[in-house]
Amino acid sequence: MKYIILSLFVINSLYATSVDIIELYRTKGLKAVEKEIANQLKTKSYWDYNLQNKEVINGYYESIQYVMICEKDQKDIKLYDTKKKAELFNSEVFVGKEVGDKKIEGDMKTPIGAYKLTQRITNVDPFYGPLALTTNYPNMYDKTQGKTGHGIWIHGLPLNQERDDFTQGCIALDNTKITNLDKKINIDNSVLVISEQKLQQVTKEDMSTVLSNIYKWRDAWKDSDITSYLSFYDENFKKSNGQTFQKFSRYKKRIFNRNEQKTIEFFNINIIPYPNDTNKKIFKVVMDELYKTKNHTFNGKKELYLEVKNNSISILAES
Repeated sequence: MKYIILSLFVINSLYATSVDIIELYRTKGLKAVEKEIANQLKTKSYWDYNLQNKEVINGYYESIQYVMICEKDQKDIKLYDTKKKAELFNSEVFVGKEVGDKKIEGDMKTPIGAYKLTQRITNVDPFYGPLALTTNYPNMYDKTQGKTGHGIWIHGLPLNQERDDFTQGCIALDNTKITNLDKKINIDNSVLVISEQKLQQVTKEDMSTVLSNIYKWRDAWKDSDITSYLSFYDENFKKSNGQTFQKFSRYKKRIFNRNEQKTIEFFNINIIPYPNDTNKKIFKVVMDELYKTKNHTFNGKKELYLEVKNNSISILAES
């Protein structure tokens, strides 16, 4: 409890107009203090202060350590360490023969977006060099957009034959380079971001907008405020199970009508830029969620795809 009060006192010192935390604790108790800190998390001013000395040009990361960025028009790939704030690796690459975002199986395009690295394979066909790192294309958002295809890898070059200066959609690099890359990365704690052109730098303004609105969305959810909660969703929203916004809305209204007491906590928030061919400010949010009611508990990963617009967020897809 002492740690909580001290932390809140520090936060109080950052805001001249905020409630006196110590006095609030003295007169109304710890629950009132917790409510005040929850309110601060919903303010953009808190996150503006929190981010002022943080580097966010490649995204906001609380738990993901390795960010790989491939800019297709530059035909290069870079690896960044978010904890050390350093570039660890840089290499030229081959990408898909055709320009643009991958839409369908066999279109010879490398997808654009943000992807997990799912597996490290060393017993690959010699055509793919010494090893391959597989991705989760098509990811959940891709599927809601009707995209098809599979087998998008980062791999090496043929061991025993020459090859073309392009791929069928994968990212390929020199064998010594991919071996070096493999030594520098932990695929279980990484993300791959692929853009068509130079990746637009993320701004602190956008990050504070996303973070403050995530907590507004959480509290609307926690309080069963269905009107406020649904206002955070895009009209073209799709759930990972295929629910449209209309079906999702009806389902949530039934759940919210129970007016259950809920605990909803977010940890290890990561906000990843999501390149796209619509020029929208889209981000992929991956975080740990603890959700508890009297009859149900969920403790696992929450994944959101959202657009920043009009100083708020619009959720496009969710799992």
